[in-house]
Amino acid sequence: MAEQKNLTVLQLLPALESGGVERGTLEIAHALVERGHRALVMSAGGRLVAPLVASGAEHFAWPIGKKSLKTLLLVRRLRRFLAEQKVDILHARSRVPAWIAYLAWRGMNPATRPRFVTTVHGMYGVNGYSRIMTRGEAVIAVSDTVRDYIVQNYPDTQPECIRVIHRGVEGRVYPHGWKPDPAWQNTFFAQFPNATGKLILTLPGRITRLKGHEAFIELIARLKRRGLGVHGLIAGGASASKQRYLQKLRYRVRSMGLEADISFTGQRDDLKNILAISSLVLSLSSQPESFGRTTLEALRLGVPMAGFDHGGVGEILRTI
Repeated sequence: MAEQKNLTVLQLLPALESGGVERGTLEIAHALVERGHRALVMSAGGRLVAPLVASGAEHFAWPIGKKSLKTLLLVRRLRRFLAEQKVDILHARSRVPAWIAYLAWRGMNPATRPRFVTTVHGMYGVNGYSRIMTRGEAVIAVSDTVRDYIVQNYPDTQPECIRVIHRGVEGRVYPHGWKPDPAWQNTFFAQFPNATGKLILTLPGRITRLKGHEAFIELIARLKRRGLGVHGLIAGGASASKQRYLQKLRYRVRSMGLEADISFTGQRDDLKNILAISSLVLSLSSQPESFGRTTLEALRLGVPMAGFDHGGVGEILRTI
């Protein structure tokens, strides 16, 4: 039997703060390390760097995702990096990093350069800027929804180059029926006492207009008018650019008299625990999502899930 070659794989993305792309990057890096490969990640950094490095992967802090013409100056530097580190697979997960990676890769010797892979995580706007995500030698689609989107909107992408690799969750990490320990629950309900003894409805996801927060607030209001003992959790953080929208949501909650009925948890590292104590988890995105990771996480834990029947969320709910 031929001996397995240990690979050096470089993943590129803008930052490692939070989100499904970021968590997927960590999971792939960890899996590579477990199998004896070398896992490199390049980003501007963030709070997920520590767990990435702890898993045995290596992080390189580059402003590879900055939307600026100055970022093009990284092309030559990246080309040297790929050669020096003997990278076997160059894996771009976002558009600006993909452009830098592609320009660096294109200028290398085709006989010795890495293989170039892209992952299409979302239904990007159809334009030349986004087209780069379909230029990989292999193009990974995270769901059938995304594959169909690529085929319909980028017909010059060869279908045989597209590989559907569904995003997923590790069953050992999300076992059915799991609940957080009493100490965590006591701490959580001390922080959010209005949720104690209530049916908890959770809307996970970063604060953005597309995630359906306003529809969620209206839903809680309707349920309260019917006399139901529910409490809504908006579980997710807001970036600097979304602070005004967050304040708008808080004002809406106050103006509707729901301050005791809806809690904003902010960015959390214990979302699994919050999902596990929920009575119902919701996905209310106004636009189809490419996958819907929290949908699958909730279902794996055995928590009821409801969402709009479109995109990746509809794809998941139709298959259970």
